[in-house]
Amino acid sequence: MTVSTPLAAVRLRATHDAPPIAYAPGRVNLIGGHVDSHEGRVVSMAIDRGVAVGYTPRTDRRIVATSDGFDGTADLDLDHLGGATTPAWGRLLAAVAAELHTAGVAVRGADLRMSADLVAGGGLSSSAACTVAVTLALLAAADTAPPESTVLAEWCRRAEHAATGVPCGLHDPLAIATGRAGAALLIDFRAVSVEPIPLPASIDVLVVDSGVRRTLEGSPWARRHADAHAIATKIGVASLRDADIAAVADEPRARHVVTEIDRVGRFAAALAHNDLEAAGALMVASHESSRKDFETSTNELDAIVAACLDAGAYGARLSGGGFGGCCVAITPAGTGTAIGEQVVARYEAEFEHRAASFLVGASDRARYLD
Repeated sequence: MTVSTPLAAVRLRATHDAPPIAYAPGRVNLIGGHVDSHEGRVVSMAIDRGVAVGYTPRTDRRIVATSDGFDGTADLDLDHLGGATTPAWGRLLAAVAAELHTAGVAVRGADLRMSADLVAGGGLSSSAACTVAVTLALLAAADTAPPESTVLAEWCRRAEHAATGVPCGLHDPLAIATGRAGAALLIDFRAVSVEPIPLPASIDVLVVDSGVRRTLEGSPWARRHADAHAIATKIGVASLRDADIAAVADEPRARHVVTEIDRVGRFAAALAHNDLEAAGALMVASHESSRKDFETSTNELDAIVAACLDAGAYGARLSGGGFGGCCVAITPAGTGTAIGEQVVARYEAEFEHRAASFLVGASDRARYLD
């Protein structure tokens, strides 16, 4: 099998000298929204779009970084990481360096050149992909081997939380750190285990970008997160994975989490048995729960899901934290591109945003590129 070079790495090599590259894919969650912090399960997949970071060790104690997606140059002093960081996107680099130092890594100076074909705020985990890629780059610059995937993911989760203030879970960095080409991932956050599920050849995985950008930082996402955890405390369980549906029947936030964890198990079984009608129906139920109970959808995302279904998709749902970004759909193989074009045309006739659609494949995990 021939593995193509990720587009972000191709772009980086086309515009700079050819430094070694750390690469992290984005991810799309097929089902399982807002359950990782409740020891739930998700079906996710690393995708064939991502973030490439070229790295060159320096002889001083500075990290100097540029990005083709953001203005400015981040120039960090490794001995003074606690102050304000300019430009703002450099906060993530500072948080990664600080987390590695806490973990006992002798972080060294490095020049970093960053390129991505993931749109920031699109719901495909561009921030987590950047965090993982930068972590790998700084480890390599320090001549330190990466830890095993669950430890790497936890380092990255903590770094992203420190940089953004968002109480992010383990889902995004773990999916990125454990991706498998050709497979979705059933991730269990209680066992912290990952089970690959081969994707049926009979489907396309379609992403439709609403054109509505959002950051979870400053959104109601953290409030939703806190609401659900407060209900777990109220009903006397350590995690909503242990909650009975009857106990949360009148609590919409917790009801979403409990029913979503159940849907994930049934979706994984349906996908494994190529029961695509059942898998699609579960995606739609997931979206409806996100819309009504967790209240993380928007009119734009609802319209995209409806248009996907009307155009012939098996199922569709919002991807990521909601409040904008992308939807994901599974469609009969060979139809995804045409369905995406229909959805974009209908959406742009109704809304002022510019949309885009594209197929994604399941990618291997974050890694170093030759």
